[in-house]
Amino acid sequence: MLETMKFPGKLVFGLDIGTRSIVGTVGYRVGERFHVITQSIREHGTRAMLDGQIHDIYKVGATIGEVKAELEQRVGRPLKDVCIAAAGRVLRTVTVKVDMELDGDREVVGEDIYALDSMGVEKAYSEFMSGNSSEMKFFCVGYSVVRYYMNGYAMGNLEGHKARTIGADIIATFLPEDVVDGLYKAVDLAGLDVVNLTLEPIAAIQVAIPEMYRMLNIALVDVGAGTSDISITKDGSIIAYGMIPIAGDSLTEVIARHCLVDFATAEKIKRDTGVREQIEYQDIMGLSQTISTSEIEEVTAGVIADMTGKVSDKIKELNGGRAVSAVFVVGGGGMLPGYTETLAEQLGIQKERVAVRGEAVMQNIEFLEENARKDSLMVTPIGICLSFYEQSNNFIFVYFNDQRIKIYDNNKVAVVDAAMQAEFSNDGLFPKRGKELNYTVNGKPRITRGALGESAVITVNGNEADIHTPVHANDQIRVVESTAGEAAHLDIGQLPEFGAVMRVEVNDTLIELPKFASVNGVLQSGYYSIQENDVIEILSYYTVRQVAEFMDVIINQDMNIYVNNKLADMDSKVYENFSVVWTMEELQLSDRDKYENELANSFDELPEDDGTYQKRDTEIERELEDSTEVSSQAGQEGNESGQSSDSAEDSGDEADQGIEDSSAGFSLYVTVNGEQVHLTGKASYVFVDVFEHIDFDLSKPQGSGIVTRLNGRDAQYMEEIHSGDVIEIYWKKM
Repeated sequence: MLETMKFPGKLVFGLDIGTRSIVGTVGYRVGERFHVITQSIREHGTRAMLDGQIHDIYKVGATIGEVKAELEQRVGRPLKDVCIAAAGRVLRTVTVKVDMELDGDREVVGEDIYALDSMGVEKAYSEFMSGNSSEMKFFCVGYSVVRYYMNGYAMGNLEGHKARTIGADIIATFLPEDVVDGLYKAVDLAGLDVVNLTLEPIAAIQVAIPEMYRMLNIALVDVGAGTSDISITKDGSIIAYGMIPIAGDSLTEVIARHCLVDFATAEKIKRDTGVREQIEYQDIMGLSQTISTSEIEEVTAGVIADMTGKVSDKIKELNGGRAVSAVFVVGGGGMLPGYTETLAEQLGIQKERVAVRGEAVMQNIEFLEENARKDSLMVTPIGICLSFYEQSNNFIFVYFNDQRIKIYDNNKVAVVDAAMQAEFSNDGLFPKRGKELNYTVNGKPRITRGALGESAVITVNGNEADIHTPVHANDQIRVVESTAGEAAHLDIGQLPEFGAVMRVEVNDTLIELPKFASVNGVLQSGYYSIQENDVIEILSYYTVRQVAEFMDVIINQDMNIYVNNKLADMDSKVYENFSVVWTMEELQLSDRDKYENELANSFDELPEDDGTYQKRDTEIERELEDSTEVSSQAGQEGNESGQSSDSAEDSGDEADQGIEDSSAGFSLYVTVNGEQVHLTGKASYVFVDVFEHIDFDLSKPQGSGIVTRLNGRDAQYMEEIHSGDVIEIYWKKM
């Protein structure tokens, strides 16, 4: 008994729950050396485990209890916490890259590295679950960091360096829920709590391939009874994990069939192969038999070739299609003669570069017991203990609305993580909006969102909480689902466009007119409640009749109506910045204005376009040209008769100021929208006269109103203009 000994470090209890046996190890670490206090090995009485998975939980739990009791008796203290490893029968791996911004350029501490690792594991889990098409649930059972990065550059150890960003390439490994559940249940039956769960190849590599060797491209093969687990190192890191579901039990089974013995006897014959030249045993008929090691090698040669061929293929797959430089073999299944030589042949490397590793790789391991076992079978059990110091992976159980669920514990588990694991609807956690309202305004789609409902009511152990509240093992979480808010509701009057106004000048007075709204072709007031898929148009014009009604003015039939100094009627459209005049007297228009109005009125009376419009338009232009020629001839006759004369020299000097002619009127040049326009035929000119000399169709609005600018400022229609003025006229965008 070692109960009188005082151990300087925290005791770590590791269990290697294998297909054929269970190995318990208790030890502690001081500095770089791990001290193994004691070990205990128990074989399963029956085949309670197959291919790394527990089949009979109660029998496995009982065997674990025996191992625990023996170790407790030896160390003189109870053992409650245990580290375990899972075999990779249905192993899945995901490689991710994560980056984390630090708060400024500061020193990296251990907490930052832990947070980065956790972020990588969570990202790997998210990616894995998004691609998991099977109905099985998987859990992360271990991870390893391939490479760290500091400010984008590869770095071996981040701690202590100053950095703005840190990153990592991480490999995370996943196993099905039933594998993990079986392990936890069996351990629980033995009265133990799991404090760390890792993968067997991760554990084995802690011992078999020290960091100083990981610069080399080496494969570690842990040949157990049910699975052969594989890990690959390169450039200082573990770069891949894998497995094949064939190992030592396949060899035992072929021996059992050949020798006609039960499984346990065949297992003993396998272990004695290579140790003795002749092996004695009793077959199922009760007859004593003897078999040589060479005969066993012949019997198992085919199985070894098949097994090593699959291991070789997996190694090449994980290593980018190439063989590794060397292979370390651990575990009992790889100790059979012929295994390492055949694997070397399959990989195409020298046979000396494939070797079973045991005591040779345990330089940093100190055994406190005399005659302690130090062969390759002990590599993984010790590695399980060492994994406790490298990473703490565990699962906790909590109750979510009375449902017991298991969560991967990264020391940052919150209510939202439990809700996701319980497959609680995301919508049930956050306030729901009422039904949205879809409609269009002036041809553009719009959405008015519904009101927010009430948030979920969350308690942890009866105390008020939220989705970010941390949770711990056995916490009671209750969530009352959030509610939906009211559906969206909006009146026409609440639209920002509806409140806008348009300004027009009526009899020299500026009037502001509220805009109308058309809904699905029908005029509606501001109190109209918008319905789903309504088509709303905010009208950008009034008719003269609507203007008069708004102003509460009665227009007599004898009155003359003018819009922008053009004859109009009650149905004429009035846009932004238009001028409207109604009077008993006829406005004093020029002869040309009157002539054009008469032609325009006759043009409006034509039927729908059947080709006549273009013909009539040509006739109008011809008549206007004829009218201009008549005026020109009259001017020439006046000059010949001496009614008015100017020298050519004077005419040239006055061109920039405008030329006054008694017959043709006053002539001037202005710039309209970047082009020079020549105005002739009048004694003086106002702004609206420009429309007669430019191509600007007032009858077909292309915006919400007309913008008129004179020398960089807003202009009035009846404002006088002069030679050299710069004018802008264009439609205002809707």
